[in-house]
Amino acid sequence: MVRDNKGLFGKAVILISIIMSLVHIYLLGFNPIDPWVFLHLHLVFGVVLTLFFYPATSRSPQDKQSFWDIAAAILAVMAAIYFIIEANAISYRIIVAPTKLDLIFGVIIILLILEITRRILGLILPIVAILSLLYARYGNVLPGILGHRDYSWPTIISQCTSTSAIFGVSLYASAYYVFLLVLFSAFLYAAGAGPFLIDLATAITGRQRGGPAKVAIFSSALFGTISGNSVANVIATGSITIPMMKKTGYKSGFAAAVEAVASSGGQIMPPIMGSAAFIMAQLLGISYLKIAVSALIPAILYFISLYVMIDLEAGKLGLRGLQKEEIPSLRRLLRDQGYLVTPILVLIFSLVVLRTSVIRSALWAIASVLVVTAFRRESRMGLSKIVKALCDGAKTSLTVISACACAGLIIGVFFLTGIGFKASEAILSLAGGSTFLVLVMSAVSALILGMGMPTTASYLICAAIVAPALIEIGITPLAAHLFVFYFACLSAITPPVALAAYAGAGLANANAMKVGFIAVKLGAVAYLIPFMFAYGPTLIGQGKLSGILMAFATAIIGTIALATSLQGWIRDRVISLAERALLFGAALCMIKSDFITDIVGLALIASVFVIGWISKHLKFRSLD
Repeated sequence: MVRDNKGLFGKAVILISIIMSLVHIYLLGFNPIDPWVFLHLHLVFGVVLTLFFYPATSRSPQDKQSFWDIAAAILAVMAAIYFIIEANAISYRIIVAPTKLDLIFGVIIILLILEITRRILGLILPIVAILSLLYARYGNVLPGILGHRDYSWPTIISQCTSTSAIFGVSLYASAYYVFLLVLFSAFLYAAGAGPFLIDLATAITGRQRGGPAKVAIFSSALFGTISGNSVANVIATGSITIPMMKKTGYKSGFAAAVEAVASSGGQIMPPIMGSAAFIMAQLLGISYLKIAVSALIPAILYFISLYVMIDLEAGKLGLRGLQKEEIPSLRRLLRDQGYLVTPILVLIFSLVVLRTSVIRSALWAIASVLVVTAFRRESRMGLSKIVKALCDGAKTSLTVISACACAGLIIGVFFLTGIGFKASEAILSLAGGSTFLVLVMSAVSALILGMGMPTTASYLICAAIVAPALIEIGITPLAAHLFVFYFACLSAITPPVALAAYAGAGLANANAMKVGFIAVKLGAVAYLIPFMFAYGPTLIGQGKLSGILMAFATAIIGTIALATSLQGWIRDRVISLAERALLFGAALCMIKSDFITDIVGLALIASVFVIGWISKHLKFRSLD
């Protein structure tokens, strides 16, 4: 629940939000400063605004800040000032010989991070962080592989406030990459891009059978790639698309599942991938462009599968598309609001073609929003809209800041105790050298670690614990990180804790667990693709161009076969269990990039068509 800040203090909170956005624009775009200082500024803005925007409990005052909120905010500012002033000296004594003030302000920062994460994201991530801290202190008494050397509280606290923990890679990515992208999306939405994207998706797909569900795919993919939060995306687009789907004839559970799967898929869709591409680039030390290109084919397969399953469901139910009067004119829409696509194209062009830095690309994209909306009086972004965008951008970033800071705290403990490497050794030992078992155990671990957590935090933790095991068995670092990232995203639709599915169920008034299982069925191809590119990296763009194109083409056929198998419907008839089994086998053969398996897959698909032709022929003969 977010406070509706009113009165003089409320205006001050809004002013702090605006200042936060302006400070980031100035320091990132025009006057860069020492990263240590900037990260502390980034965090303290996040802490203060979270304390002021999010009440501690449902019983806390919803229209004003409490004394404890203000006191905690003051402590956060004091801690930031202290660490900024001590920036030069602290680098020599951190972890090795921290002072009492280092430890006092370190404890303050840790406690505040746990509290803001609890307020925004709930209890799961803070509990994991607290358990990590307790493990660092008392894990030395544990037997076997879980045990470690004895660490004192001063060492642990100092480690957590170092550049290998809270102020490490995760918060760095939040401050230097994600914030400006979030701010760009806020400017885009303030300019009216939200309704435009939904209208655009409706104009393109609305008249097809089951059109509203296809609208959900396109609109949620566009929203999701920018937002990076599947639950928020479900709420933003699902409030429009789910009622449309139900009105067309889809069942409530199916409509909610479609929205959940589409919203979660937005995070694996380039170019932005919900900011994960930039965090992954930072962790792997490779270019953003390489990650975006590698993720493109799997993302396309994901949405092709979802599209086909929706279309087949509409065929089974005999559904039609929207009426002509319910669909906006595509020509008129592009003529009147097509300029809103320009900022997205500017971002993509500068990132992909010009190879400009993320910071510069995001700033250009923000500036382009102001430029393209300035030519018409009705679309022009006046001071009120700019202020709203600056405030909303800062407010939206709080989720990422808290997740990255808390995940950094956990990762810091992993580095200190070496539990990440020990977990990888345990996975390898239990798998007994089997690549397939390592992949399965890694997938299950990523799904469990991701349950109830935002994708960013889930991915960062999985990258520290699970990815090293995959790399150890010979999988390329990029494929390993994409593997765990996929399953971190899929945790949002995987029961028993499928947050995106449950959010959709709430909007559709459907059974939450049932929606979760339908979502797993709709997103089935996403559970298979990571295994395929782990075995054969051509699906993530590694290899010769001819091989990549061939793998892509056969994987599309396999994806369609999988969707058909799960839905049990071809054209105008229900297919038998034997035919579904043949198609499922064909899907596994075709998605895997190998000449022999491709031939086998095509043969299995051909056999299904032969069976269908024979059945139809015999049916007509019996009628005669």
